[in-house]
Amino acid sequence: MRRVLAWLGLVCLTISFVWFVSLPVPMNPATAPRPPLGRGQSLPVVVLDAGHGGQDSGAMCGAVLEKDLTLDVAQRAELLLRAAGYSTVLTRDSDRYLSLAERAAVGNQQDDSLFISIHFNDGERAAASGVETYYALHKSSGGSRFFSWLPFLQHADNGVLASKSESLASCIQAELVGRTRAVDRGTKSEQFYVIANVRHPAALVEGGFINNKTDVMKLATTEYRQQIALAINDGVRRYRETNHASEPSLALATAHTE
Repeated sequence: MRRVLAWLGLVCLTISFVWFVSLPVPMNPATAPRPPLGRGQSLPVVVLDAGHGGQDSGAMCGAVLEKDLTLDVAQRAELLLRAAGYSTVLTRDSDRYLSLAERAAVGNQQDDSLFISIHFNDGERAAASGVETYYALHKSSGGSRFFSWLPFLQHADNGVLASKSESLASCIQAELVGRTRAVDRGTKSEQFYVIANVRHPAALVEGGFINNKTDVMKLATTEYRQQIALAINDGVRRYRETNHASEPSLALATAHTE
């Protein structure tokens, strides 16, 4: 009897936990869509995910912190995208910490969006340099934040969403290389949680190496960060032009993975 009661207690506890983590994330002012500055169009919401924040500084070189660079670029890109007619969402608009699950949840609150996560690299070799953009080859289609942590319980998508994410990453990467003239490290697939668990086209940008002297000197200037923001804006435009005929709506965001 005690064993039965123990199992019943465990089942009840598990059900309660799953119900709790499945509750929708309340939308705060920082994650409410900001309307476009220009005339409204039938365009997706662009979710910009500034990587790290709060106690999580990310990569660093002296006083240059990744969390500051990602937020600056995200805010610059937001202004450009709003001027182009897009509604936007920032996963964070100040120096605060968000978990990877919280970031993905912000992207999933939007029905029609693109998710772009913004980061900067910290390579093992100081000579490593350049820009690269990632997409997730396998996307989670599960609705619960709890089950999104359990790959064996997820259902793989049919490949269409991953293909759109790859296209988004390729468009942004091409614009990054063109704008910054940095070393082209290419477009790569990686199962980073923050892009693998967004149910919209999603890409993760690595805008340079903070531990590379040449890269960090450029990243410390507002002019160079503006070029990265312009590349994100232009990458979204190129993606829309490339995919609009077969896809009437899309979704975007910015961040960094560990």
